[in-house]
Amino acid sequence: MGIVGIGNMGSEHCRTILAGKCPEVELTAVADLRPERCAWANEILPAGTWVFAGGSELIRSGACEAVLVAAPHFQHEEICIEALERGLDVLCEKPAAVRASQAERMSRTAVQTGRTLTFMFNQRTNCIYRALKHLLESGNLGKIKRINWIITDWYRTQRYYDSGSWRATWAGEGGGVLLNQCPHQLDLLIWLCGMPCRVTAKCQEGKWHHIEVEDDVTAFLEFPGGASGVFVASTGDLPGTNRLEIDCERGKAVCEGGEVRVRELEENEREICFTSDDPWYRGESQEYILETDGENPQHAGVINAFAAHLLRGEALIAEAEDGLRALQLSNAIHLSGWTGETLSIPVSEERFDRKLDMKIAGSHITKTGDITYETSHSGTGERLSGSGHTS
Repeated sequence: MGIVGIGNMGSEHCRTILAGKCPEVELTAVADLRPERCAWANEILPAGTWVFAGGSELIRSGACEAVLVAAPHFQHEEICIEALERGLDVLCEKPAAVRASQAERMSRTAVQTGRTLTFMFNQRTNCIYRALKHLLESGNLGKIKRINWIITDWYRTQRYYDSGSWRATWAGEGGGVLLNQCPHQLDLLIWLCGMPCRVTAKCQEGKWHHIEVEDDVTAFLEFPGGASGVFVASTGDLPGTNRLEIDCERGKAVCEGGEVRVRELEENEREICFTSDDPWYRGESQEYILETDGENPQHAGVINAFAAHLLRGEALIAEAEDGLRALQLSNAIHLSGWTGETLSIPVSEERFDRKLDMKIAGSHITKTGDITYETSHSGTGERLSGSGHTS
C-alpha cells in the first residue's frame, strides 16, 4: 500500500500499519507536497519506503498495488480516478468528495476499471453502531417510525476558524459543519436507517461565527417507508449533545454516552393504537442496555477489511456507492437550505453544482494553504484532526 497525503491523518495511518495492526498490509510508499512531511517520512519510515513529492508520482511509480488517499477532499476525485485508471485499488478518506457528481464519477471509474474503491467510514466498525444495526435488522423492534439525531458536540471557537484563511469558506472547504464534521454521522444514518427520499432543511451560514459557510443545520427527512427524521448539527453549542434516538413500532433505541438503551414493547404500537380501549394507554416495556462485543478497531479495521477483500474477496466495510449516497444526502441538505425547497433525494447534480459554483465565486478566501479535515475517532466525542497534501 502507498499513502497519498501524510499529514496528521495520513501519518497516523502510517503508524497504524507500522505498529503491526494491519498484518496483511505492507507500507511501501508515501507522497506529500510539503518538504517537511517528506523529511518526516525519510526519518521515521523504514528504509526502502519510497517517498514521493506528489500523488501522481506515487501512482505512476509501480511501488504499490493499492493506495490510501488522505489528501484534502477537494482532491479526492482527481487522485482516486488516476489511481483506478492506473490499475490500483483505492481506499479513500471521507468525505468521498465535495459534490455527488464527483463521487459518481469515482464510482463509475471503479466499475469501468474493475478495481476496488472504498471509503474510510471507520465508525461502522464501532461495536455500538454494529450492535444497533443488528438490532434494527433483527426485526425485534419492528419498522422504524422516527429518527432523531442531534449531534452538536462539535463546538468550535472563532480562533479555530481564524487559524487558516481557507477555513469555513466555500472555495477552501466547499461547506461547513455538514462537510467537515458530519460525514460519519450522515453515513451512519443511511447505514442504520436507509436512504431518505425527501428533505426540507435550514442551513444557517455564519450564525454563531464570523464565517461564510453553515455552522447550524436542521434537516427534516422523509423515508420511503413512511418514517420521518430530524438531523441537527452545529459547531456553536456548548455543551453539545450527541444523541441518536430511533423510534420503532415495538419500542425504541437511544444511543448516547457510549451505550444503546433499548425499550421493547410487549405488542406492536400500530396494533395497540387501534385495539386498545384505554385512551391514555402507556403499557409495559422491557428496558435494557444493548450488549456489544466491545470491539472498536476503527481505522485499522477498515484497512484490514480492505486488504482481506483484495486478497480473499471478503466483505468491505463500505462500498463505493456508500460514499456517493452520503454526499447525495449532504448535497440535498445544502441545496434545500439554499433554496428553501422540499427536495427529492438525490437532487439534480447539475443544479447543486451550479449553486455551489456561485458560492465559490463569491467566497472570501484570500489564499490557499494547508487544508485540514476532521474525522470522528470514536462514538464518545473524541476527535482527530489532520491534513494531507498531494498533487
